[in-house]
Amino acid sequence: MSRLFEALQRSESGHFSGALEDPALVNELLEAAERDANHVLGETEALPALEVAPRAGSRLVALTDKESLAAEKFRFLAVRLRQMQQTRTLKKLLVTSTLPEEGKSMVSANLAATLARRQRQKVLLIEGDLRRPVLARLLGLGGIPGLAEWLEQSESVPGQEGKNGQPGKQGQGDRPLGEIYRLQGAGFWFLPAGEPPENLLELLQSERLQDLMNQLAARFDWIIVDSPPLLPVADASVWARLADGMLLVVREGKTEKRQLRRALASVDASNVLGVVINSCSTADEKHYYARYRKAPAEAGKP
Repeated sequence: MSRLFEALQRSESGHFSGALEDPALVNELLEAAERDANHVLGETEALPALEVAPRAGSRLVALTDKESLAAEKFRFLAVRLRQMQQTRTLKKLLVTSTLPEEGKSMVSANLAATLARRQRQKVLLIEGDLRRPVLARLLGLGGIPGLAEWLEQSESVPGQEGKNGQPGKQGQGDRPLGEIYRLQGAGFWFLPAGEPPENLLELLQSERLQDLMNQLAARFDWIIVDSPPLLPVADASVWARLADGMLLVVREGKTEKRQLRRALASVDASNVLGVVINSCSTADEKHYYARYRKAPAEAGKP
């Protein structure tokens, strides 16, 4: 019987006090924890890799213009989220909006790239809007299988044929996460929406999605879900039940107050972490930031 198992038994029996005074036992516990961490890291590093090529006009400043004021705003947002993480459970973050075209996908991608800049932070971006996915296009990726295919194949019954004539799966917990891609040049992992299924809401409401999120939560430090808007369809409410917190994106000059009130009334207010204002016109600090940040060629000049 290993010393680790003995220590766990002592903790269960209430006699764990003083057990960690043994340096050899401490080392064994630490080595076991490190092996588990390395196993999880190895799983994520072994996932297929894709090269990111952001489209022109995608506004993915965290990848294309890292020293801009806009990128600095995302760094500030990432800091605030990490601060919240110190006082509450916060790993699965939902990014949504009231209606389409308010910038939630752009915010999701920039936030994922910004959080991933911190060393040893494994960040996963999920394209949760299966009806009108845009993230793969913004990142310059082609049509690739993703969440929809995972959910449909997980529906297969063992012993029966699954999608494309493949054998039924042996259980959701045993399914590989082959639809997740490591994005080279971006520093985070990506689960695309895939091909929109016909029985979309049925798949989202099944236990398969929750099983998947539980698997992913054990492998990543942050999970950013770009969900559908709150008002047109019920999809976002399904995602909201699986998330630890929510960011609501509004667009200045587009989002109406009555729409915002309706959106906030449709969710649990305690789950809303804050509101991100997109296309804000109050940019007086832009000129100050431009003066404060010296160009690289001028950095050594007085």
